[in-house]
Amino acid sequence: MAQLRVRDYEHMLDLVMAVLGNPDPESTWPLITEHVREVFDCTGVTFSGLYTAERILRTEVWAPESHGPIALELTERYRTPVQHPLALHMASGGTNPVILSRISERWRHSPWYDAARETGGGEQLGLPAPGDPRALRSLILGREGEFTEHDLALATRIQPLLLTADSQARELHRLRAAAPPPAPVAHDLTPRELTVLGLLAEGLTTQGIARRLLISPHTVNRHLEKVYRKLGTNNRVSTVLLAKQSGLAP
Repeated sequence: MAQLRVRDYEHMLDLVMAVLGNPDPESTWPLITEHVREVFDCTGVTFSGLYTAERILRTEVWAPESHGPIALELTERYRTPVQHPLALHMASGGTNPVILSRISERWRHSPWYDAARETGGGEQLGLPAPGDPRALRSLILGREGEFTEHDLALATRIQPLLLTADSQARELHRLRAAAPPPAPVAHDLTPRELTVLGLLAEGLTTQGIARRLLISPHTVNRHLEKVYRKLGTNNRVSTVLLAKQSGLAP
């Protein structure tokens, strides 16, 4: 297997820090898909599950956000993809990341390849995400250029981090469901500061918030400093926890 580079380990550390700093289980996979898209320079990334009892595909998360409509349309078109190469790989017990063109000789002549090309990602790398007994879940990375041995090696090293993050998110979700309802908190946040706080609670990074609001990362940090001061917090985790508990963020 190809050797990883220093930058690859930096990417993995960035992912770990982002996940550890994210107290919201609902935003774990959106955060992961966006991070993975940037690391692998993908056209798009989707997180989907083939629910075995109903034999129905559900696309739950995608990046970039603009791919949402076409991702959902393609999901509706191929709601029972039981013959998809990645579905067959996972159904037979495969849990390792795979490049689809390497496990299926007919990949480039399949309807799924044609569908993938509609999103600009005809070449695909599948990263199984076991953990839910109801479904065969996976991240699918798509781009025009071919995936390499190096990409496969990096996906293999990142996969355990993603599964740990998923396990943590499910445990946080369980604990939150058992917690008492939040009490409201008084605040004097401006509308802009509330917007930044909401995006922070979604799991966006400083750069992600800046891109969403079309402002500079420096401006985002200034808003965050004011949010921290007004709420009496001093970091991302405590701020989002307080916002969730007090109803300032959904």
